[in-house]
Amino acid sequence: MFDIQNYGSFIAAIMIFQLIPGPATFAILSATSKNGLSAGFAAVVGTLLGDLCFMIAAVVGLAAIMQANPVIFQGLQWFGAAYLLWMGFQLLSTNEQTSSTRPEPVKSAWVYFRQAFAVCMTNPKAVLFFVAFFPLFLHPESSRLTLLIMMLHVTILSFLYQAGLVLTGNQIAIRLKPVPSAGKIASRIAGAALICFAVKLAIHNL
Repeated sequence: MFDIQNYGSFIAAIMIFQLIPGPATFAILSATSKNGLSAGFAAVVGTLLGDLCFMIAAVVGLAAIMQANPVIFQGLQWFGAAYLLWMGFQLLSTNEQTSSTRPEPVKSAWVYFRQAFAVCMTNPKAVLFFVAFFPLFLHPESSRLTLLIMMLHVTILSFLYQAGLVLTGNQIAIRLKPVPSAGKIASRIAGAALICFAVKLAIHNL
C-alpha cells in the first residue's frame, strides 16, 4: 500500500516505537500535569516538529554527514545529555522549592512547546533511527513520494498516540489534584527520568 513494503509491519513498528517511553513522552506528561490540555498539546506539537526535522534531515542525508564527521555527532550527544540533565535537575529543584499548597504557576503554551521541541532536538540519534527505519519498508524502485507518505504516517500516528497521552494524563491530573503530594511526586518522577536518560546518553558517548 502506498508503495510501502510490508505495510502492516510498518504501521506496527511505528506504534511500538511510540510505546517506548522516551524524554519527549515525559515532557508531554509533565506539561499536561502542570498546566492542563493546552500545555500538553503544545508539547505534542513541539515533539512532532522535532521528529519532522529529524525525518527531513534523514532524508536529505544529514545522517551521512554526521557519520562522516564523528566529532560533530559526539558534540551533539554531549549537548543533548547536558540539556536533559539540566531539565531533570530543574524539575527536581523546582519541586523542592514549591509549596504543596501553592498551585503550579500558569505558563503560556509557547513555553511547553519550546521545552518539548528542545528535548526532542537534543536526541541526535533519532536521525540515525529514521535512516535505518525507512529503508526497511521501501522498494528499490520507490519514489520520493513514498518517503513523504512514510513521513506523513509517522507524524499522524505519533499525533494520535501523543494526543491520547495528553487526554489520559489530564484526567489523571484532575483526579489527583486534591492530593497535595501528587504533583510533587509526578515532577520528581519526570525529573529523575530525564536525568536517567541524560546519564545513559553520556555513558554511551564515552
